[in-house]
Amino acid sequence: MPVFERRKYEPKKESKPRSRGVPGGLWTKCPECNEMVYNQVLKKTLQVCPKCTHHFPLGARERLISVCDGAKFQEHDAGMEAVDVLQFKGVASYTSKLKANRKKTGLKDAIIAGMGKIGGREVSLAAMEFAFLGGSMGAVVGEKVTRTIERGLQKKAPVIVFSASGGARMYEGMFSLMQMAKTSGALARLGAAGLPFVSVLTNPTMAGVMASYASLGDVILAEPRAMIGFAGARVIKETTQQELPKGFQTSEFLHERGLIDLIVPRPEMKETLARLLRYL
Repeated sequence: MPVFERRKYEPKKESKPRSRGVPGGLWTKCPECNEMVYNQVLKKTLQVCPKCTHHFPLGARERLISVCDGAKFQEHDAGMEAVDVLQFKGVASYTSKLKANRKKTGLKDAIIAGMGKIGGREVSLAAMEFAFLGGSMGAVVGEKVTRTIERGLQKKAPVIVFSASGGARMYEGMFSLMQMAKTSGALARLGAAGLPFVSVLTNPTMAGVMASYASLGDVILAEPRAMIGFAGARVIKETTQQELPKGFQTSEFLHERGLIDLIVPRPEMKETLARLLRYL
């Protein structure tokens, strides 16, 4: 019998650190510079990183309020909402997706439209919400854009639309594609009346939206490093079997080639729009 008993070594379990009472969701990591940014700071800078000026997504309502005098914006057509007219069947029904996105964003659809003043001048304006089904343009979005243009005609006011969209809404099929012609036709009437349309492209603005009203501005502005185009870069590369140039489909790439008039950082957008309206 051994004099000393060999004891089995067991590593000491580390206890979990105690919570110090600091709530989560206070900081956001910037994907561009990897810095942690305090959310209250982001709110004050309109969701622009103070370290590297990376532009985080900005909600449609916050965007409109940020450019209107006195942060006052009067919404129109707030009760309009999409219906599943095609009875779309897929992995999840269109109706269930609409319900989920309404709950997530608090919006009826992917756009907010109405009237406001910029630099003392009355303006008919709208902004798309990318968080709602990728900002896709269905019948409601197209109708609200058209009504925004028609309101400008009625009140003899300039029209401004902030776009953020992945394109046409596949759940509505041809009803979605019809909006491209409808919005473009409304802009033709606005132009014939001698009223200006300013199109502001944010990240991303793609496909059917870019191929219709978003590219028809008398003046086209864009936020820095926004992705803008029709088909995605991967689709274009596979179709053409060619390497795409550096920075392809960014606002800087398009600006260099004359497809965009001006790249405007978000904090400068209100003053830039006010100055443009004075010129126009």
